[in-house]
Amino acid sequence: MKKIAVTAAAAVAAALALGAATPSSPGSGVVTAKRTVSREARGKYLVSAMGCNDCHTPWKIGPNGPEPDMSRMLSGHPHDLKLDTPPASSGPWTSHGVATNTAFSGKWGISYAANLTPDVNTGLGIWTEEMFVKAIRTGKHFGVSRPIMPPMPWFAFRNLNDDDLTSIYAYLRTVPPVKNLVPDYQPPAEPASEKIAEKGK
Repeated sequence: MKKIAVTAAAAVAAALALGAATPSSPGSGVVTAKRTVSREARGKYLVSAMGCNDCHTPWKIGPNGPEPDMSRMLSGHPHDLKLDTPPASSGPWTSHGVATNTAFSGKWGISYAANLTPDVNTGLGIWTEEMFVKAIRTGKHFGVSRPIMPPMPWFAFRNLNDDDLTSIYAYLRTVPPVKNLVPDYQPPAEPASEKIAEKGK
């Protein structure tokens, strides 16, 4: 009987710690437990669980093989890593990636993982919370500019509720800023036949 009482008390304590269920955002219909952690802590959990370091942190060879170089955490494609022309896609090989896992090529062109640190000049330092949320929701750079290119899965991340997206933004504001100017997206090269036709006009 004593064991049952202790177990029941533990269950009540856990329920009180979580709090009552509430909607995560107005009109969303999604119900979550009230959070007892800070927005930054929640954001750190989400960034870690969603694999953001897989592309936005350059990889290096560690004692057990490839691993993210956390001294450059979330700083994007290294500005000093100059790349030559990527191999042509053929057959089932529709895309290619570099060893750092920060640059990718395919029919969409060449995309580079962005610097997500709060560096003002080369990262997200000037981004507002609204811009960040809008970028993920719309799949557009700055929320209004060019499309966010593959392999960034913004179309999956846009399903996160507002609490989660603003928590991710809050956490990204706390990581060490890294000065690293990522190259601009490169659209696919124009086919030689089209270049010749254009030149003849």
